[in-house]
Amino acid sequence: MRRRTIWTAAVCLLTACVLGACSGGSGSGGSPAQRNPGSVAGETTDPQKADGQGQDGGQPDGENGQADASGSAGGDAAAEPVELTLWTYPVGNWGSQSSVSALLSGFHREYPQYHVTVKCLDYTTGDAEIEEAIESGQLPDLVLEGPERLVANWGSRGKMADLSDLWESEQAGQIYPEVREACHDANGVYYEFPVCMTTHCMAINREMFEAADAMQYIDEETHTWTTENFVKAVEALYASGQERVAVVYCGGQGGDQGTRALVTNLYSGTFTNEEHTAYTVDSEENARALTLLQDLDGIEFAPDLVGGDEVNLFGSGELAMAFCWNVSMEIQQIINNQDMSFDAFPMAFPTDSGDPSLQGGIWGFGIFDNGDEARIEAAKEFIRYMTEDETEYKRAVQTSTYWPVRDVEGIYANDELMTEYGMFMKYMGDFYQVTPGWADVRTAWWNMLQKAGEGMDAAEALEAFDEAVVQAGGAVE
Repeated sequence: MRRRTIWTAAVCLLTACVLGACSGGSGSGGSPAQRNPGSVAGETTDPQKADGQGQDGGQPDGENGQADASGSAGGDAAAEPVELTLWTYPVGNWGSQSSVSALLSGFHREYPQYHVTVKCLDYTTGDAEIEEAIESGQLPDLVLEGPERLVANWGSRGKMADLSDLWESEQAGQIYPEVREACHDANGVYYEFPVCMTTHCMAINREMFEAADAMQYIDEETHTWTTENFVKAVEALYASGQERVAVVYCGGQGGDQGTRALVTNLYSGTFTNEEHTAYTVDSEENARALTLLQDLDGIEFAPDLVGGDEVNLFGSGELAMAFCWNVSMEIQQIINNQDMSFDAFPMAFPTDSGDPSLQGGIWGFGIFDNGDEARIEAAKEFIRYMTEDETEYKRAVQTSTYWPVRDVEGIYANDELMTEYGMFMKYMGDFYQVTPGWADVRTAWWNMLQKAGEGMDAAEALEAFDEAVVQAGGAVE
C-alpha cells in the first residue's frame, strides 16, 4: 500500500510537469516503497484505458499552420510543403495527443517543409475508422500499430506502402530477428517499421494471496508458477472466501492475448504452427486446459466482459487475478486508480513445463499507399527521424512505456518498475499474429470461449473453433 501511494504521487507529479511542458524491484527484493517509475513517468501524460481505449478520436490538436522554413538543418526552404496525417492506436502514451505533439515538435523544427497532424484512435472504434477511411479513399499517411494489422490485414489487402528500403539502414540491421520476421509478409515485403515491443503477462493481488496463504505457490524471484500450483492457489483463495478469483473474459477480442496465453500455457498447447500458415488450437492440450478452467471453483467465464473490464474489476479489488496485464496497465492504474490499495504483483502464466511462453506485442509505423509518392517519401522521412536518431528513438520508446526493438543502452536506467517488468521479455514466445485470417480467428476465439463457458464440452468447442476458421478461409491442423 505504501508503494502504491508513493508511486501515485511521483507519477502524477511528473505527469503534471510533462503536461505543462506540452502546453507552451524484483518481487522479493527490498521494500515496495523503494520502487520508482523513473523515466517512464517522466514521459507519461495520459496512459490509456486498459482495454486499449485511447482518446475519443476527435479532430487532431496538432501544431497549427506551417512552420517557418528558415533556419532548419533538415529543412529545405524551397521545398513544396507536405501535409501528413498520423493516426495512432493507444500504444502507451502514443495514444495521447499531448505526448505525441511533444514528440512532433522536434521533427517540425528539423523538417519545416513537413507538417504532421495527429488523430488518436482507440481499440473500440479505431478499426472501423480505418475501414471507413479505406472505403472513402481518405486514408491517413502514417499509422502506428502492430503486424497483425499492418502486415496481416491491411498489408495483405494491398493497402500499405512497401517499406523495404527503410530496412537497409544501420539501425534496422540491429533490430532483433524475431521482430524483423513479424514485419514482412510471406513474400518478404515489409509493411511495418517497428518502434517498441513488450510481453503481456498476468497479475495477482498480493494481499489476497497472502491472506489465503497462497504466496507459497509462486516463485517470487522468477515471477513464475506451475499449473499444479496455480490450481492450488485458486483453491486456497476460493476456500478463504474469495469466490470470484478470476474471470475468463470473452465478450469480444479486447485483451484476448491474455486468454490465449492462459489456455495454451497450462498444458503446453499452441495456437499456430511454426510456419504461421495454420491454426493448431484444436488439440488435446488446449482441450485439457479449457476443461480445467471449466471445473475450477473460483474461475468464471464472463461473456459480458472484455480485457479492460477485467482490469477494472481487478483494480477495484473484486478479483484476485488479472489475465490482461502488462507494464502499461500498471502505470495506468497508478495514475488513474487512486483507490487501488493493494500490490499488483506481475506474473508469467502458469505452465506444466516450467517454461512460460508469453504473448508478445510489437508496434511500429506503417504507411498507407495513397498513390502520392511525395507524401510517402515524407512519411518515410518521419519514420527515419523517429527511429534512427538515438535520442529521438529513446523518446519514442519511452513514450510507449515499452521496450526497444534493438539494443539501446540505459533507456530505463535506475527504473525499478521497468526493470521488474523487463524480466518477462525473456519469456516472449512466438509472434503468431501474422498468420493468415487473423482478424476472423480472433472472433472465433472469443466465440469458442463463450461456448465453453456455457458448458459445451471443451473438445466440441474447439471443433467449432476450427469450423469457424475454415469457413472464414483460414487453415487448421
